[in-house]
Amino acid sequence: MFYYLSGTVAHTAPYLAVIDCAGVGYACRTTSYTLSGLKKGEKGKLYTYLNVREDAMELYGFGTQEELNLFEQLIGVSGVGPKAALSILSASTPANLALSIITGDEKALTCAQGIGKKIAQRVILELKDKLAKGQADFGGGAASGGAPAVIPAGKLSEAGAALAVLGYSQGEINVALKGVDIDSLPLEEIIRQALKKMVKG
Repeated sequence: MFYYLSGTVAHTAPYLAVIDCAGVGYACRTTSYTLSGLKKGEKGKLYTYLNVREDAMELYGFGTQEELNLFEQLIGVSGVGPKAALSILSASTPANLALSIITGDEKALTCAQGIGKKIAQRVILELKDKLAKGQADFGGGAASGGAPAVIPAGKLSEAGAALAVLGYSQGEINVALKGVDIDSLPLEEIIRQALKKMVKG
């Protein structure tokens, strides 16, 4: 229904941002990460997700499409609702969260308020499994015989998988990683540089 909201930041509070668009204030549930980039009285743009329940409609807003993509992936995990997803996203940057999921870093997820070990394990298991079934081999070449591709170990494959968690297609990922110094850069920097290239593109 809404793709994004662009207007003046009228009000902020924990997990909440109100964007004034032509005199109408839209209240968006959001993350600490997005709130850190908003300032009252200045222009703001949020990519939105409308959550419809029997008893309510709630609008969620995010500063980047990557964060919105992660939110949608998280609420697709059994037992993870919008509130838990906001908590997880508030504990880290989208790139670092995607990296934590791919590398199986439970501790990074349990740093989020209200997120225990079981939920963290479920998020990692379900999202990694989703990638294994839906993504091609980022290490070079698709799996043969139509079998699901297995993502191999290594920085290139982990960077590709983390970018896939953020919602990018295989083609976009291949272009973004081209020319990045995979061998000498740490994994976090590889992902950061690839994201910069995609934003510029």
